[in-house]
Amino acid sequence: MRGQPERGSKVSRLQIELYAILDRAVSRGRDLRDILDAVIAGGCRMVQLRQKEWSTRQLLPLAKALRDRAREAGVTFIVNDRLDVALAVEADGLHVGQDDLPAPIARRLLRLGMILGVSSHSFKQAQQAQADGADYVAVGSIYPTATKAESQLVGVELLRQLRPLISIPLVAIGGITPENAGEVIRAGADGVAVISALCAAADPTAASREFFASIKAAKGC
Repeated sequence: MRGQPERGSKVSRLQIELYAILDRAVSRGRDLRDILDAVIAGGCRMVQLRQKEWSTRQLLPLAKALRDRAREAGVTFIVNDRLDVALAVEADGLHVGQDDLPAPIARRLLRLGMILGVSSHSFKQAQQAQADGADYVAVGSIYPTATKAESQLVGVELLRQLRPLISIPLVAIGGITPENAGEVIRAGADGVAVISALCAAADPTAASREFFASIKAAKGC
């Protein structure tokens, strides 16, 4: 058996109602470690580091610091795109997009028990992600977003179409705010992945709590 022991089951680590994506490009100059602490204080239990522009040598210290903080808090830590960094810091998982390392290859290279998330922008891509061994599939962009200028707008209708056919968790992403989070949950999403509405928020802790309130209301809890 290769790799580290599992840190709890995958199911227990997929606490995706609010999935915070940490990105320095929208953090308004703030340290991502501080934003991580803030969203954890707001109840977030799954985070992703997204840092496209940095080299491996630049990224490793930040990834390890965030991983350590997340692990201490019992929060699932995912690395975007960078398999080498995810393995090096013993992250809980890896997230890949349609232009990144293909999901079947990523699944083969990940250590036993690591989570694999895959971005999708169509019905076909979401179904393929599930077939390729993804543990969750991110669907978007649901609403217009400035975070990714090249994003494809798919709308909430795709969530409604996918929900009966996708057995793994569906995570909605793209332009999601506390005001529209309830709509995507009612459309079939298990959770929402958020970048700007948390990283750029004046108070990420308060913003996290607002998201949870909207999600809870949408689920009728």
